Amino acid sequence: MKLLPELGFSFRSRDTILFTRAEIGQSASLVTGFSPENNLCAPSAFGGLISAMSALRKPDWLRAKLPSGPAYQATRRMVEDNKLHTVCQSAQCPNIGECWSRGTATVMILGNICTRSCNFCAIQSGRPTEHDLGEPARVADAVARMGLRHCVVTSVARDDLKDGGAGVWAATIRAIRYKNPQCAIEVLVPDFVGKLEQVDIVLDAKPDIFNHNLETVERLQRPVRVQARYDRSRSVLQHAKSRGFTTKTGIMLGLGEKPEEIEQTLRDIASDKTDILTLGQYLQPTPQHWAIDRWAPPEEFAHWKKLGLELGIGVIESGPLVRSSYHADEQSAKYVGEEHLNVRPTLASA
Repeated sequence: MKLLPELGFSFRSRDTILFTRAEIGQSASLVTGFSPENNLCAPSAFGGLISAMSALRKPDWLRAKLPSGPAYQATRRMVEDNKLHTVCQSAQCPNIGECWSRGTATVMILGNICTRSCNFCAIQSGRPTEHDLGEPARVADAVARMGLRHCVVTSVARDDLKDGGAGVWAATIRAIRYKNPQCAIEVLVPDFVGKLEQVDIVLDAKPDIFNHNLETVERLQRPVRVQARYDRSRSVLQHAKSRGFTTKTGIMLGLGEKPEEIEQTLRDIASDKTDILTLGQYLQPTPQHWAIDRWAPPEEFAHWKKLGLELGIGVIESGPLVRSSYHADEQSAKYVGEEHLNVRPTLASA
């Protein structure tokens, strides 16, 4: 019996173990014969340890395109030249290779440090250092350089600002509209701590699609989203809908939610008359973030899409690699028109 105290369990094997205790523990629900409570892999359970290692590897359906090619490089240069942040980079999006190779990127305004500390998110949290009033013009220029007919803009939460960043949001929407009148504008906003007067500042700038993500089921809101609240997020979406906007939200699977909780969340989303829904697999950014509970297979995503459509949600993009802005132009075509599809982004031909 070989003891590995730094890993927290013992086993019989000459093989080198390259996984930490936390990594093994996070997949315990997928493993037979491994107990995180006693941290012991008995001889009869060694197969379970191997299963744990396999479970930690992403399944085949989560293989994403690697970043490469001239269009990817052109998109990267455009982001750097305009001194912009993107959620593609800051949130470690698995689709960055595909989207940037298509000449599209999701710009993230108001800096790259968030005042929230969500346990699922890769974006740095802390005290923000940026409040760049020149940012809206640079974002508008970036949209023009990409030649987009549908753009997506998001932001970190800025609870440190008096208006929650709503003023910069409104200025960014108007700047994009002025320089790119042919472009549909989709915004993915924080909850503004439920202050609807701040939400109205954004809505008064008239984005085409208003997105705010619920992220997970009601029971997991506090442990996963920490400072956010399920009812508060719903109130933001309800308010936008009451003003006549096309609304959108998204949730992740694999955080520990139960089937009946997913169904109830879909029913809540439908009852709020939300138009567009995205469902994707949660991916743990680092071992310090919320542990992955399971890999949801493509068949499960298809099941929830079917149910959501039956409940009356207009458009649902559902799959392991789906993220809020993934193929957002296609999701929104029903509401903004097919003329806003990004069929030939300028940088795609770089």
